[in-house]
Amino acid sequence: MSWFEALVLGIVQGLTEYLPVSSSGHLAIGSALFGIQGEENLAFTIVVHVATVLSTLVILWKEIEWIFRGLFKFQMNAETRYVINILISMIPVGIVGLFFKDTVEDIFGSGLLIVGCMLLLTAALLAFSYYAKPRQKENISMKDAFIIGLAQACAVMPGLSRSGTTIATGLLLGNNKAKLAQFSFLMVIPPILGEALLDVMKAMKGEAVAGDIPTLSLVVGFLAAFVSGCIACKWMINIVKKGKLIYFAIYCAIAGLITIACTLLK
Repeated sequence: MSWFEALVLGIVQGLTEYLPVSSSGHLAIGSALFGIQGEENLAFTIVVHVATVLSTLVILWKEIEWIFRGLFKFQMNAETRYVINILISMIPVGIVGLFFKDTVEDIFGSGLLIVGCMLLLTAALLAFSYYAKPRQKENISMKDAFIIGLAQACAVMPGLSRSGTTIATGLLLGNNKAKLAQFSFLMVIPPILGEALLDVMKAMKGEAVAGDIPTLSLVVGFLAAFVSGCIACKWMINIVKKGKLIYFAIYCAIAGLITIACTLLK
């Protein structure tokens, strides 16, 4: 992987991690166009995902500070309930990561047809959430947090947008738009950091996870994903507040159809 390819893919990851168009799907498409496959692609994906987590920490630092300040009061308050909801939302994706990790990695290497199909599913979810007008709840309940967590677990499929799936699910459940966008971005931090920690442990045991990617390419990809992630995170929160998700539904539908057509005609 050259530094230019890493730059392009890093920007793609940073933008699409927060925009509801599937970062995994776009990374898969970009990697296929550049001819990047297998372990090399997986290692790069991990690096740029960590970069976007850090961009979340930067953009939502005030909310994170609020959570920790209240959490260390050691009492059941709004901040503690928020952390409990995040922990509850992690349960489904944790189960997938522990017991179905190899299956997920096999799916990522199964070609672009599934990516196209999942992009169409993302488009359908975004369209449903746009036209559905449930009464908005002020706070996310534990039940809703678990259901949103189930949506996040399903979104490990390449092409099924994590942010799009979790936000659409939360909107269909009637949750506040602004609070839902923040919750969706914060709930992904622990799973991604946990995945990164597992890969670091693999490296310490001598198991290769970086493939043949040059250090420069990893650094460029990381920085590109971080900067573009900061921009997209802030932008996406405003988009959710305004309820403009239908445009992303149209984009995902077009991208999905083109991907499927190109795959079948190849």
